[in-house]
Amino acid sequence: MNRPDRTIEAVGTAELMRQMGQAARAASREIALATLAQKNEALLAASKAIRSSSSAILAANSKDVEAARIRGTTGAFIDRLTLNDSRIAAIGRSLEEIAALKDPVGSVLAKWQRPNGLVIERVRVPLGVIGIIYESRPNVTADAGALCLKSGNAAILRGGSESQHSSRAIHACLVEGLKAAGLPETAIQLVPTTDREAVGHMLKGLDGAIDVIVPRGGKSLVARVQEEARVPVFAHLEGICHTYVDKDADLEMAREIVLNAKLRRTGICGATETLLVDRAAPEHYLPVLVKALLDAGCAVRGDEATQQADSRATPATEEDWATEYLDAIISVKLVDGVGGAIDHIARYGSQHTDAIVTNNATAAEEFLRRVDSAIVLHNASTQFADGGEFGFGAEIGIATGKMHARGPVGVEQLTSFKYVVHGAGQVRPV
Repeated sequence: MNRPDRTIEAVGTAELMRQMGQAARAASREIALATLAQKNEALLAASKAIRSSSSAILAANSKDVEAARIRGTTGAFIDRLTLNDSRIAAIGRSLEEIAALKDPVGSVLAKWQRPNGLVIERVRVPLGVIGIIYESRPNVTADAGALCLKSGNAAILRGGSESQHSSRAIHACLVEGLKAAGLPETAIQLVPTTDREAVGHMLKGLDGAIDVIVPRGGKSLVARVQEEARVPVFAHLEGICHTYVDKDADLEMAREIVLNAKLRRTGICGATETLLVDRAAPEHYLPVLVKALLDAGCAVRGDEATQQADSRATPATEEDWATEYLDAIISVKLVDGVGGAIDHIARYGSQHTDAIVTNNATAAEEFLRRVDSAIVLHNASTQFADGGEFGFGAEIGIATGKMHARGPVGVEQLTSFKYVVHGAGQVRPV
């Protein structure tokens, strides 16, 4: 198979993207038929390459991080961008975990026999070619490429300009894995330009080559994708996640969950952005929780009760309740029980991830049943909103739509199905 000409100066962005689309479509037919052994060989070889190329990846990442610092980028953004030895090891481990997953392709989802003797099977198949557009997180290059490969799909990856050096270094390891397994290198392609025009061509579908677009990034990126895409999109706009502490919560459990949900990694989409506390909870609950956050270095923007609980808290505006901070900032509010929490989440949430902390089984059941989010949790941190934590090996992102894929998008969510019908000469009566 011929690889597309990667010299933009020679062919221009439009022609480059067209070539990439054609190459991906051709590769998708081979990858769809690849054996489990071939796919796993490619993933394990890529993992090995990432580990052995750690120094080169870190050197590339340092260029991206330095450029981000020069631009005056926020600390949370730099945290998402930065790689270190442990994070590179985690990337390699993620590929190994994906290799260990059961092959979704070809699995029979359902099987039944009709009265006329026809046997019908619903069989899982790849989607085809998946375009992934993402920002800042270099690990998405590995996770997205690996998940597409495992699920029998070809991938066209378009990373952000802020992580271009890191993404190229990681992508080179994925290509090394494909070559080791005898699979087409064009099964996982990285767009070699940061020109925004390339994104526009992907959103148009590259002349029918792309089957699905998955955006992973800030609100403006995802909004653009949802507005302009001419192919199906797996996306979420924001991660405005809530943790609600009920009157029947264990306070120490609530304190630990809230601190973890907000501060473990402030820059991820599963970080809690708003803390809701039951107005009927013991009076000391709110001051204890607010103090714990402030003492841990988190800015608190709250309602009047929150400001009275701790003088360091500042007033929250209407905008705060609908803000994804992705930083060490949280909005805090008293609500009237589980019903008040559900109403607040329905008004300001983004249908991403929301949690209740309570020892009251009835309150927990009401919250889990009525909150219309992709992920709802009881007595656990919202930071568990992650494909790896769900046992998916990794994820491309968290989808908050209601069609096909919802929640962490892993290998199963990157497949569709077809019906296989077995007969013995049956014809349909006139």
